Amino acid sequence: MNIADPSVQSVANLNWLQIFLFGVYPYIALTIAIIGTWVRFDLSQYSWKSGSTQMLRSKNMRLASNLFHVGIIVVLLGHLFGMLTPHFLYDRFISAGNKQILAVVVGGIAGVFCWFGLVMLLWRRFTDERISHTSTFSDKLVLVLLFIQLNLGLISIFTSVKHLDGYTMMNLAGWAQDITILRPWQAAARIEQTDLIYQLHMALGITLIAIFPFTRLIHIISAPIWYFGRRYQIVREKRSQ
Repeated sequence: MNIADPSVQSVANLNWLQIFLFGVYPYIALTIAIIGTWVRFDLSQYSWKSGSTQMLRSKNMRLASNLFHVGIIVVLLGHLFGMLTPHFLYDRFISAGNKQILAVVVGGIAGVFCWFGLVMLLWRRFTDERISHTSTFSDKLVLVLLFIQLNLGLISIFTSVKHLDGYTMMNLAGWAQDITILRPWQAAARIEQTDLIYQLHMALGITLIAIFPFTRLIHIISAPIWYFGRRYQIVREKRSQ
């Protein structure tokens, strides 16, 4: 199955909101994310952190954090490779329909893991008095937005299983690839053919990219690789005389 280019007629029939959300907004969000990340690193490096609250209360923190992070990493990698990998690179090994089934199964399991972890983190963040008072507005907002986004993604699974021919997945992948190669009008036309649940999921996902550098999400791109080359720290025990 090849990703057919949207017809000229389908592009002409797009309304301004579809063109903006799925053809223009992705570039605005990416520009904000890149410039915002650079500015934050340049002006406020000490704020570049996740702001862990484990010291305030560690109960269930490890379980919640592990469930959330394992789930979200699998989901993000699945979206990244699933949407940006050209069809011709894998069509000899797996059909578009079977790829969609694989995405539903793996993504669904990872999404459930992430959902339980995120619910635990939300409950902890909003109901624990000490943690709630030390949390910023953006700390709480980003958890709420992630929860909405995750639920939209899980709900879209029920839409996906109604048509497992791979057509919808190919359209979504085609959108991501059209955006990558700077074809915004064709990209917007692809999304016009998809269900509303996918459009809401994608619009919120683009918004999360835009607010990325201004929230705790910034720690996603932090990799303490310098730890491997640093000198050992010598710690001597002080004994009483």
